Amino acid sequence: MVNEPRQYFNNSFSAEKYQALLAEIENEFPNTLEFRVAESPIFVSKELKIKILSACGSIIDEIKKEGFKEKTERAIPSEHFVPNENHRPDCLAIDFAITKNTEGEFEPQLIELQGFPSLFAYQSYLSSKYKKHFNVQKGYSEFFNRLNTMTYMQEMQQFFLNGSHPKNTILLEVFPEKQKTRLDFSLTKKFWGIEPVCVTKLRKSGEDLYYEQDGKKISIERIYNRLIFDDLDRNYPDLKLNIDLKEPHSAKWISHPNWFYRVSKFSLPFFKSKYIPESNYLSEFDKAPEDLENYVLKPLFSFAGAGVKIDVTKQDLDNIKDPENYLLQRKIAYEPCIKDLNGDGIKCEIRMLYIWPENASSPKLITNLARLSRGKMIGVDYNKNFDWVGGSSAFFETN
Repeated sequence: MVNEPRQYFNNSFSAEKYQALLAEIENEFPNTLEFRVAESPIFVSKELKIKILSACGSIIDEIKKEGFKEKTERAIPSEHFVPNENHRPDCLAIDFAITKNTEGEFEPQLIELQGFPSLFAYQSYLSSKYKKHFNVQKGYSEFFNRLNTMTYMQEMQQFFLNGSHPKNTILLEVFPEKQKTRLDFSLTKKFWGIEPVCVTKLRKSGEDLYYEQDGKKISIERIYNRLIFDDLDRNYPDLKLNIDLKEPHSAKWISHPNWFYRVSKFSLPFFKSKYIPESNYLSEFDKAPEDLENYVLKPLFSFAGAGVKIDVTKQDLDNIKDPENYLLQRKIAYEPCIKDLNGDGIKCEIRMLYIWPENASSPKLITNLARLSRGKMIGVDYNKNFDWVGGSSAFFETN
């Protein structure tokens, strides 16, 4: 989205360098990279950065308001409600599509958001690989709030551990060694000493949680939670657990599971900004909008894009028996804003990643995640057999 750093990067690019980047990742973490790495990062101008930060600010202001938790009680399925919830999410991930407005200027439009962690370790790692193998212009950074690689590592260590020993903080998932994000888990262990632990290995003694490693009991004080309870139900319905995580325990959640539901598609209608497309529960419509072709239909209680309808018909709406559990969101048009070596345009999304340290009045923006696409939607199924697509990082203008 900025010509000079884009050209500087493209002039340094070669297929051989890209393959060397991938080979280096494979050598350092064999058989852990299961998603496509895009050939290029994104370069974001100061003007677009200001717009993205404005949109994030309006979302955060709403989350901080008294009554937000009351308005989102229905978002949490009763079977997944977990006690001892804190008063705000520990992590925020806010996704924007890059579009063009009527004046021909690039601007963000909110796509999705989560009160849930993202790839905090991998994104720093990937950004460093882009900077090592290609030319990234000075004055652009993957970090925010004056952070650099060293201070980012320190900030995240304090956030995750908060005085606890790394061995008493775990990254919780189901069969973490099988997840597509397992490279991030390996990097989390390398950077901060946090062990990935399968939910099946958790045990409880009184109020205290522990797991066993090499025949020793290791107490758990903090849970860096990467487990999505819906995924557990959907993909592992017969899995037997030794404890019920919905019962009280002494460990601290990062982030508490309830916030995954509260800050999600469910809360989109509460946020207002020119960078947030109109979103309403389907139950709020007396009749279908006349311009239905300009809307996207999203089920509230599905994730990773499941059940989303891009081309909505009146018949689709008539077939829905629980309209209070669906969202109609005004459709946005991604703008091909990145130029590959041939000058062809590529679409992108940028995810802004926040942490909300204990006792902090507001969350802190620290880094980002990006995705490139040539297909109709962002996602693997829509981008098969394309190059210059996949997971990436954005470098934002800092000067």
